[in-house]
Amino acid sequence: MARATVCLTYDFDAVSVWIHTFGAGDAPTQLSRGVYGAWVGAPRILDLHDKHGIPATWFVPGHTIESFPERVGEVHDRGYDVQCHGWRHVNPSTFDSKEDEKDEYERAMTNIEDITGDAPVGFRSPAWEFSENTLSILDELGFEWDSSAMGNDFHPYYLRKNWSAPQKKPFQIGDKSDVIEIPISWKRADFPALMFVWEQSILWGFADERSVFDLWKAQFDWMYENMEDGIFTLAMHPQVIGQPPRTTRLEELIQHMRTKPDVEFADVSTVAAEVRSGDRAAMPMIG
Repeated sequence: MARATVCLTYDFDAVSVWIHTFGAGDAPTQLSRGVYGAWVGAPRILDLHDKHGIPATWFVPGHTIESFPERVGEVHDRGYDVQCHGWRHVNPSTFDSKEDEKDEYERAMTNIEDITGDAPVGFRSPAWEFSENTLSILDELGFEWDSSAMGNDFHPYYLRKNWSAPQKKPFQIGDKSDVIEIPISWKRADFPALMFVWEQSILWGFADERSVFDLWKAQFDWMYENMEDGIFTLAMHPQVIGQPPRTTRLEELIQHMRTKPDVEFADVSTVAAEVRSGDRAAMPMIG
């Protein structure tokens, strides 16, 4: 087992994030940002990964597959892991019922199977959040792992079911589920720092670009120096990281990681399979 594993992941939201999250379906300039991700950003990322022979996991909404089937097909044809990111890019808490939420994921699963020939085994919530039904739905649909939660930073763990968070009683962590979590962090994501959004008088995305990559480098170095068998997961978006010169800076980060002895790059499905088989340890959770 390598001392450190790097999982580079891409949320291929395309126009769905602008239609379904920000309600900009009637705003052509906003929609064009998603089109840029499909037409320009995605090919640059694929070329970068091909150049370095590095695996990646692409979380793709069903809406993106139905809107840009040839581009998503190219992601798969070039050998990259394609997993589920819902159908629309919406917070699971907005569904009216468990049945509505499940139906949406089933449609997305069919889209992925049409592209790859296999049902997806991994999930990332479009909102990086669950409803009270999401975990049970993932279990019912046969998902083996998720990458939406933040209960650890660099170690996988099993998600908990039957938890309780009452206002005036102690938090109850619940029971171990069968779904493996490969955790993420807003501090290891490109969208909040680098994508400008003006929503309800709140401005996002005006971080100094170099500082974002410096933070990612510092986090990786800390993990490498302090954690045995750590997993460093970056969550990026073609319409964000694909803009120049960001792919160059991402390449510099990859090259830095490769200067460290005993570092491997893997897709998330491979890491989760190792946890399930017992070849990689899951972090024990108190409770």
